[in-house]
Amino acid sequence: MSKFKEYDIDKTEELFDLGKALSSTVRLEMLQLLYDRSLIIGEIAREMNLPASSAAFHARILEKAGLIRMEEQPGTRGSTKLCTRQVDCVNINLVKRNTAVNEVVNMEMPVGAFTACQVFPTCGLWSVDGVLGNEDMEQCFYYPEKIRAGILWTSAGYVEYKFPNGVPKKRTPKKLSFSGEICSEAVNYKEDWKSDITVWINGKECGTWTSPGDMGERRGRLNPPGWSEGRTQYGFWVTWEVNEQGSYVNGEYAGDCTIDKLCLMEEAFVKVRIGNKADARYVGGFNLFGKDFGDYSQDLIMTIEY
Repeated sequence: MSKFKEYDIDKTEELFDLGKALSSTVRLEMLQLLYDRSLIIGEIAREMNLPASSAAFHARILEKAGLIRMEEQPGTRGSTKLCTRQVDCVNINLVKRNTAVNEVVNMEMPVGAFTACQVFPTCGLWSVDGVLGNEDMEQCFYYPEKIRAGILWTSAGYVEYKFPNGVPKKRTPKKLSFSGEICSEAVNYKEDWKSDITVWINGKECGTWTSPGDMGERRGRLNPPGWSEGRTQYGFWVTWEVNEQGSYVNGEYAGDCTIDKLCLMEEAFVKVRIGNKADARYVGGFNLFGKDFGDYSQDLIMTIEY
């Protein structure tokens, strides 16, 4: 996999180091030499017919620019430096970033791509090709083929996802939203079966939405032919949002959890849990619909504005 490094026009010292590193034919040849292998300074000097001191001098300039990595290794006479290529592609942003304009990263997650769960019968997973494993058996939620699920359900508990954190380093998240098609879970279906469904982001509670029921009186618009009548058919599109003022569910204030409390920039992922609190008034389970089930042709969506 290629390794990329970005340089911005306003980072003048980094650009100066890069320009200096690439301004020498010797250093360009050294980068080519390190394309598919790591070499110690002495080996570089021999292959390039250079004094060891010159090879070390050029290597330090490449290291300062971030193009190679140098690691100390034990040698026959003390220690030496092992040089390894650090970057395959360089991208230089010549336009200064407008910090007054927010940018957005958007990610879509299949409902079957959860990384942790706690489920209780009635529960199960289906793909467009049929049931995955068996219904009402918790162990089926750990089968590798769970990733193909287009709908999942449980009468209580939770499922948890890890979305990749696409916010560039040194940027400040301003708003996060999480959306999906959701409803309660009852045996077969029951349209007045309420459920208090809560979302936690990075362990912080971000609001509860009360589903009015498990919807099944009409067929879901996208449901595949194998998905029978007499069971859950569709849900409601629900959005949780966390910004600098607090947390919201479908635009209504839901709590004082603000975007800074989520500590989004501490990890390479954002952990999203959806489920019933054990002490909720209505522990009515939940159905999660992917793009091939229900009424909305989308999986679970997380958007971060920064």
